[in-house]
Amino acid sequence: MEETPIQSFDTWNTWAQYLAYGLTGLAVLILLGHLIKLAATSDSKTKYDYINRSEINILMVCSVLVIIAGGLYANSFIAELGVLWLFVRVFVTISMGLIIGVIIQNLLKFYYPFYIEKRLKKLRYKPRISPKTGKPMKLLSEEEEDVYLDEGMQAEEEIYSIDYDVWVDEETGYTKIEKYAGHLHALQCPECNYQTFRVSREEILKAPSSTEEGELMKHFECGYCGYKAKKNYKIAMLHDTAQSEETATA
Repeated sequence: MEETPIQSFDTWNTWAQYLAYGLTGLAVLILLGHLIKLAATSDSKTKYDYINRSEINILMVCSVLVIIAGGLYANSFIAELGVLWLFVRVFVTISMGLIIGVIIQNLLKFYYPFYIEKRLKKLRYKPRISPKTGKPMKLLSEEEEDVYLDEGMQAEEEIYSIDYDVWVDEETGYTKIEKYAGHLHALQCPECNYQTFRVSREEILKAPSSTEEGELMKHFECGYCGYKAKKNYKIAMLHDTAQSEETATA
């Protein structure tokens, strides 16, 4: 028995093409807006922060829009199609879109950051121009910059949670201090607000068993002001390996 064809796809074909063009246009506009903002941002630190914070997300959004647009356009030339083949076509389109999306996501997550890192490094160490003289400023070494950092900033650098760059106009003494993420994670201290609040030690209050969760207490201490705090965390129950093997054998 032959499948009953769906009679008319004219309306779908028209609107699918319109949506495909619209989504592609939106992706192009978002990308152009990003490029224009980059071109219009003259301050290297502002541009650094914007690229670091937004570029990968913007490229991912544009990619998703283009993938959806491609799927719609590829299915906007249907003349006559049975119900079964309609579901097959929808399934194949969604599957291909997901595969392409995962590939793009992995490229942006694992490979594109290497390209971004080169651009960010170039922006970070690009000579800053003094607003006082219009001449390039000097980037101070780690030893020289401590004179311009307060004790809290120095504490942040000592635990590698934050890294500061200090640029100085040697003619006028004008200084510019820029803040960058460090190598190690530290929280913002609720007392002094510096990013020097870290776990100092951990204490197991109750060991977990195969029937009950355990309890862990983390002790936090600020490396600058000395503020201390503690917080309790649950420890997952232990997996009974012997019982599992017995069950599996049975």
